[in-house]
Amino acid sequence: MLDHKISRSGPALTRFAVAVSTVLIPLSAAAQSGTPAPMTPLKNPDPRVAPIEEAMRKGRRPVALALSPDGSLLAWTLGIGRSEASQIHLTETAHADSAPDRTITIPGAGSGSAGSKEASDSGECSSRSPAWSPDGGTLAFLSTCGSKGDAAPAQLFTWSRKSGQARQLTHVAGEIQAVAWAPDGRSIGFLFVENASRSAGALAAMKPWSGVVGEDGVEVQRVAVARATNGEVTQVTPPGLHVFEFDWAPGSKEIAYVAAPPPGENNWWVAQLYTQEIGGAAQPRSILNTTQIAGELHGLQIADPRFSPDGKRIAFIGGLMSDQGSTGGDIYSLGATGGAPRNIMPDKNVSAAWIEWAGKSNIRYVARKAGGNQISVYNPDTGKEVPDSTEVFQQSISAGANAVASSRSGAYAFVASSFDAPPEIFLSRGPRQALRQLTHLNAGLKPVWGKSESIDWENDGFHVQGWLLYPVNYDPTKKYPLIVNVHGGPSASVGSHWGEGGALFSALGYFSFSPNPRGSYGQGEKFTAANVKDFGYGDLRDVLTGMDMLEKRFPIDKNREGLTGWSYGGFMTMFGVTQTTRFRAAVAGAGISNWKSYYGENSIDQWMLPFFGKTVYDDPEVYAKSSAIEYIKQVKTPTLVIVGDRDGECPAPQSFEFWHALRAVGMKTQLVIYPNEGHGFRDPAHILDRTQRTVQWFEQQMPPASEAANDTPQPSPGTQASGKLKPATRR
Repeated sequence: MLDHKISRSGPALTRFAVAVSTVLIPLSAAAQSGTPAPMTPLKNPDPRVAPIEEAMRKGRRPVALALSPDGSLLAWTLGIGRSEASQIHLTETAHADSAPDRTITIPGAGSGSAGSKEASDSGECSSRSPAWSPDGGTLAFLSTCGSKGDAAPAQLFTWSRKSGQARQLTHVAGEIQAVAWAPDGRSIGFLFVENASRSAGALAAMKPWSGVVGEDGVEVQRVAVARATNGEVTQVTPPGLHVFEFDWAPGSKEIAYVAAPPPGENNWWVAQLYTQEIGGAAQPRSILNTTQIAGELHGLQIADPRFSPDGKRIAFIGGLMSDQGSTGGDIYSLGATGGAPRNIMPDKNVSAAWIEWAGKSNIRYVARKAGGNQISVYNPDTGKEVPDSTEVFQQSISAGANAVASSRSGAYAFVASSFDAPPEIFLSRGPRQALRQLTHLNAGLKPVWGKSESIDWENDGFHVQGWLLYPVNYDPTKKYPLIVNVHGGPSASVGSHWGEGGALFSALGYFSFSPNPRGSYGQGEKFTAANVKDFGYGDLRDVLTGMDMLEKRFPIDKNREGLTGWSYGGFMTMFGVTQTTRFRAAVAGAGISNWKSYYGENSIDQWMLPFFGKTVYDDPEVYAKSSAIEYIKQVKTPTLVIVGDRDGECPAPQSFEFWHALRAVGMKTQLVIYPNEGHGFRDPAHILDRTQRTVQWFEQQMPPASEAANDTPQPSPGTQASGKLKPATRR
């Protein structure tokens, strides 16, 4: 029997979500076991940094939207700074300018309150993930406001639009996310990890290794369903499948979901598309396994499954994706019982990031488009956009769960921001009608950094795009240093986001360049796949050629150019300083220095096969050719190395290896390890300290000419300071 009743929780609950960690060899475990020593903060930090960081975090961020079916009432939550603590806000779309938004009142919410109290956005409890019932009469959401204790998990609540009352529906021990009503309104589905012990995904800090690695303590995320009347919860998918996303069939008797055997955080890259009936002893049925099919989707990733309104088809996004949650690719359609998937928008120069069915036969999608975004409605039968349905934005449009909300009338709401404008919620009824700004959360807030410009250039037959932030108070008669910040992924892209993309360095008086080289989203699947088996070569040439163009157009001090990045950007930093000497300083965050050893150290090795073609054991040479450690004797750039001690995506030993090698060849370097941090840092003190150390490194290693002699290093044999690279020599 697949149905599994969930027992109600006792007083000792944990609120952190799923962790499924498996590491193939114990090298990285050495950096994650035991209790690490406290972090010693940087002495004499730059006094300019903290105020700039505070200004960058000052904006209030809407983070999750749900538009009622009739389009009249928008539910949304608010992220404050780097936290996601918020309540459910309600805005009447017809009177957004005149009527203040309301927040949902939860009985007993607030610190020490008795009875009903309206919890504030800065309170101790929070609510998130709003979802309207099909009839628009009830809003489901997750909240910790009814829980007891600081570590209590979020529970499922419902709010009646008619009575204005909220009630707690579930009392389970575990982590809930991705709330979705069944089309008949009788039940509510969600992703659930029973007795979860940490946040889900590879970004979170790995648990200290203990027991049988990959077998003991594995936590599995499943689809669970709660009855809307009494909150009775049943897990419906089997314990042998870790579910990442799901969608209801129109009849409410079946679901489609993307899943893989546990551990989930490693196997998302080989996940399959399943369908399964709800109830009884129903078994999952795989209708798409990309490793077993031929054609352009072979071995690639799938995301965002969506049943068609008639239940006969399932649309999804398929493509080369390096990270779960960073979605990009083409839109495919597949029969609900299986068959050959069909690419319904081939050869498009965009990367779809989110989809939904619009009406009976069309698909609305949000796509990344050369540093900007596009929202369109597409007809899969004609293979064309619906006339007058496309809107193109230079601003960044949030995509993913709860990021775009639509009504039956075709109106949709979304969150947009840019380097020049902080995030707000907008409502669109189509390109022929003016956008309406529904919120004014950040009225009067101005950037403390310089102006931005989208930059385009050509290289190796590719059109490449990136973003340039000018130094604050820019004077074209002066020369300025340049920081190049390479994004992670590599399947991702940099857009115009408030307070991101190197805004800090712009505020400190630098040009800040964020390129989207080949391998990025935004110019179609061919561009995204252009760095396969070529990490650090074509994409680095794109970056350097972009720098050549910037040096011709802007007053950049060529003796003060720095390179930095995190994750894949950390790899590009490590590899980049082995290939060219034009950078005066570098900061590599959570990088990869040796792809051969990395293959056996990380918790997510499945992601590498689509990019390298074979395992490291079958083709070690393709991994070696992109490994910085193979060319370490060519480094002439002082490099700071930063990583979290519990990073499962880019484990700390990769940073140790690079730092150790730099020291061995006599190159100036420093390694900073942050305790209890994963791939995505969480501790605000660590985040600020990381920023302070990065700024200090660039300031000290590439000071103005008035503070240091002009001793610019010359290119070493096998490299050039220009955008064109010669083949480097392996050690």
